[in-house]
Amino acid sequence: MRLTNVTHLRLPFGRLWGYDVTASAPGRRLPVSFDQRLHVGAGDRPGSWMALSFRLPAPIPREAIADAWLAVIARHGTLRTAFTPGAAGEPLLHEIEIGPGEWGEHEVAPGQAVNDALREVLDAACSPYRHPSHRLCVLETAAGLTLVVAADHAHVDMWSMLVIARDLLSALDTRRTGARPIPAPAFVEHTQALLDREAAPDHVRRRWEDIIDGSGGVMPQFPLSLGAPEPHRERVEVRDVFDVDDAAAFAAQARDDGVSTLARAVVAMTAVTRELADAPLRAVFPVHSRFDENWHDSVGWFITNSVLESDVAEPRAAAAAVKEAVQLGAWPLADVLAPWGGMPVAPGMFAISWLDLRRLPVRIDSVGLDAQYVGAATDTDGVMLWFILDDSGLHLRCRYPDTAEARANVGGWLDLLVARLQTDARSSVRGRLQVADRAFRVERANRDDIEAIAALLFDDQYGPDRESVELERYEAAFSAVARDGANYLGVVRDSDDQLVATMQLTVIPGLSRGGSTRLQIEGLRVAAGERSQGLGAAMLEWAHEFGRARGARLSQVTTDDARERTRAFYTRHGYHTAHVGLKREI
Repeated sequence: MRLTNVTHLRLPFGRLWGYDVTASAPGRRLPVSFDQRLHVGAGDRPGSWMALSFRLPAPIPREAIADAWLAVIARHGTLRTAFTPGAAGEPLLHEIEIGPGEWGEHEVAPGQAVNDALREVLDAACSPYRHPSHRLCVLETAAGLTLVVAADHAHVDMWSMLVIARDLLSALDTRRTGARPIPAPAFVEHTQALLDREAAPDHVRRRWEDIIDGSGGVMPQFPLSLGAPEPHRERVEVRDVFDVDDAAAFAAQARDDGVSTLARAVVAMTAVTRELADAPLRAVFPVHSRFDENWHDSVGWFITNSVLESDVAEPRAAAAAVKEAVQLGAWPLADVLAPWGGMPVAPGMFAISWLDLRRLPVRIDSVGLDAQYVGAATDTDGVMLWFILDDSGLHLRCRYPDTAEARANVGGWLDLLVARLQTDARSSVRGRLQVADRAFRVERANRDDIEAIAALLFDDQYGPDRESVELERYEAAFSAVARDGANYLGVVRDSDDQLVATMQLTVIPGLSRGGSTRLQIEGLRVAAGERSQGLGAAMLEWAHEFGRARGARLSQVTTDDARERTRAFYTRHGYHTAHVGLKREI
């Protein structure tokens, strides 16, 4: 899923509508979580919200969308709460009743970007003390409808935004049945459960104290200069770190090391921080508090802050640092941070968030819906780094003060980090093939490989009749294959970096066989001097793992009926002639 903010959000031009629900006066008082108290206590302000945008798969009347939105609100109690300032300025949380409202059009002024118009709407509607502090918007275009659901951060986290989108889509699908929504467990119950927990043990308190003391008595800060220690306009960088191939390779290396993918990423961040700042990696580290699956379908701010300290760029050490951070975040923070009078925040605070969408029990078709996580635009004096890992790869968004020093230091840190992560992925064990006592490496072909690939295709029983001597045709075909994400043109290199084999893999989604995805293997060729030694078999098994990582349940290959040795090779590896393949030139 694309991880962006409102400035970088991809939106079509159209008419922008917002749905104004009706809200009652504040009612019964409710418990306030530590993070809510900190967030809302900073006061009413723009830019404190988060959102999710997605395109609807079919035209739907606005009235039906409004009804579905009211069903979502009815299901999730936190969307029926609102804050008021107490006598001493402290935030108080109340129940409110939400009723039907009406649609209003928000003008997109001449020369104004749709993003800017949307930002104005959400800044006004989703500030901490609004009643309610959430908003549903619809962008109507000739190409269809784009929905934006947004809420002040006090009521939602990124997991919650997926729950809201899923429930909204479900309500739209079932609107004809008239089924009443089943209430999800309320976030305030979770807040009360945390407030009732026992205090943290002494060793947890001491470890928090060690890390905060190591950061100068405040929460961890970015280790390089950000310029004047005051809020500045933000600079937001959005980067796609891995595609699906590199993500799979990085994960394979993590498995080989016996650690999580997150731990491998911490290794890279630790190494980069040590290289550029000669300091350990120290950061605020949000961890989710949905420990009980009872909360998996609820909406709320199920996040507590922890601290991560990693001093050694080694997988096991990084894994231990992540485990410790999760444990440190498992205790009520109000009690832990009482010696500092609450969270000791200072300019330059550094925070790292990691979310693996593939492991969540809540899923939406983010690709088909063109879903985007959207952050607000705001002034900042610190560095916040978000990672999202999903079926398309690893993505990051980083927000930092837009000063000359921060551009150089945070930008340089990000450049080195992304380069390190990509190098780690491309040198991972996933690309290694061991054939007897010889080592080979599989990797994606590059343009410099075209001539060698063409030579392998030509050096074949049927090659002289089928292949061309015009290299330009292969170069044009390579460009087409490289642009198509469903295709992987692989090459195999030996220990001397010589190209000795190639194959093309294609992932084919389909509706047949119960919606099974297939892996198509084409053009598997091994250099003459390497044949009949096991390299082809190793390549085939690597291809199967490649397909499994993309959800393929079936592998298929075609070969000429006259290729008896080739057919025998595939038969030995579990392939059988289940169909008759027919071909013709067109």
